[in-house]
Amino acid sequence: MGINPILALQGALGVLTAVFVAGWTAAVLKVRRAPGVAPSAATDAGVPSLIQIGIGAVTNFFDTLGIGSFATTTALFRFLKTVPDRIIPGTLNVGHALPTVVQAYIYTAVIPVDALTLFTMIAAAVLGAWLGAGIVASWSKKKVQIGMSLALLAAATFFTMKNLSLFPAGSDALGVRGALLVVAIAGNFLLGALMSLGIGLYAPCMVLVGLLGMSERTAFPIMMGSCAFLMPVGSLKFIREKAYSLRAALGLALGGIPGVLLAAYIVKSLDLKTVRWLVIVVVIYTALTMLRSGFTERDEHGEQSSR
Repeated sequence: MGINPILALQGALGVLTAVFVAGWTAAVLKVRRAPGVAPSAATDAGVPSLIQIGIGAVTNFFDTLGIGSFATTTALFRFLKTVPDRIIPGTLNVGHALPTVVQAYIYTAVIPVDALTLFTMIAAAVLGAWLGAGIVASWSKKKVQIGMSLALLAAATFFTMKNLSLFPAGSDALGVRGALLVVAIAGNFLLGALMSLGIGLYAPCMVLVGLLGMSERTAFPIMMGSCAFLMPVGSLKFIREKAYSLRAALGLALGGIPGVLLAAYIVKSLDLKTVRWLVIVVVIYTALTMLRSGFTERDEHGEQSSR
């Protein structure tokens, strides 16, 4: 009797998650024990605030139902002035990693998808995230602000497409082969790299799956599985570079896991169209204000960003 590929995938995810938790814990302990370490958001190991935990719960609740978490979390971080702009991408990836792992276990177990398509798309996304995180972690505040502004505008575009039913219809196919599989791998590699900048995978993955002629439902295990594998990988780079907020990331994780379970097992579905329109307005406003900051505020070296 052969090994169930989905169970093998979930087993590999469990190992990766353990490595991520161990790496994150080791980094925190190293910082706390090291004498004379300069204080920063990445070394603040205090208890997360109720606001930070609440952000994690709300954003992951709606993420599980299909809204996505990166754009909404970015908007809340900026509105509440919880996390500095430069380290928002790292905080998103580190903080949302564990809740996304929970989502992946749920969706890969209940929604069928072709194993080869799923595995290769996940591998491509992980490679993209690994390369992307190494670049974004070293970016200046100005570059992050401009990059995330464009990411948010892209998210708003995808949300609008979803509300206006402009996504490709897809079919009942659970996977692809040949040239279409190559396109799927290349597309998810790009989406994995963009995750490092704060572009959530959900909406663009839905578009990619539809263009490939696959069932819309297959986007859930592909998207959740891709994120669950790529976020721990990319997050370790952000943690190593201290390009994230430790307290805010812990808040996202602590609030996010219960939010995922509530959405997946109790609420299960909601009419999200009105919520999505509200998110579009908030995300566009956040993108424009962040873009303005990127061109008007002084960067870390005291130079005018508008040069």
